[in-house]
Amino acid sequence: MHDVLEHLGRLRLVPMVVMDSAAHADGFGDALVAGGLPVAEVTFRTDAAEESIRRLAKRGDMLVGAGTVLTKEQADRAIGAGAAFLVAPGTNPPVLDHCLLRSVPIVPGVATPTDIDLAMSFGLDAVKFFPAENLGGTSTLKALSGPYADMMFLPTGGIKPEKLPDYLKLPYVLACGGSWLAPRDALAKGDFTTIRQRIGEAVKLLAKT
Repeated sequence: MHDVLEHLGRLRLVPMVVMDSAAHADGFGDALVAGGLPVAEVTFRTDAAEESIRRLAKRGDMLVGAGTVLTKEQADRAIGAGAAFLVAPGTNPPVLDHCLLRSVPIVPGVATPTDIDLAMSFGLDAVKFFPAENLGGTSTLKALSGPYADMMFLPTGGIKPEKLPDYLKLPYVLACGGSWLAPRDALAKGDFTTIRQRIGEAVKLLAKT
């Protein structure tokens, strides 16, 4: 499980995407790989999520995870489709227990110290800080890192490119999630040029951070 988290830590940025049609999965994957950021978190917010994960996972040239995993049933579908990691907006004990029994990395969402305590009780050492900007961004992360020095964070929610360096310079930030990299409307139109451009710009920004 830690191999996947270490991989995310090396990539440092995870494109988050809402797929309305699995037919766009291949073009999206091509854009990610060509842009130099071969990773994606496909959110379970549409009926196309499961098949999109399956198509991306079959490529073999990128790391694919499932986001917005709210139930054990969704977790099973994501794992069955080939998701290498799962991300949840909250900390749901039955879902955490289920994923750990299946030996699949899950990064639960936290907003408070109590949430972090709960995640730690399951032996987890990486959590999603969500919604990051609404909860105070880097200043809140700095405060949380004091009592939770061994916890790594995956901040997500409202993070814009200009804020990315501020997050990534913090030693306890594993990586950041970014929804601006693959806008839903661009995907719906099959506008992979825009997505490839945004990915390329992000990779250049990462190189400077």
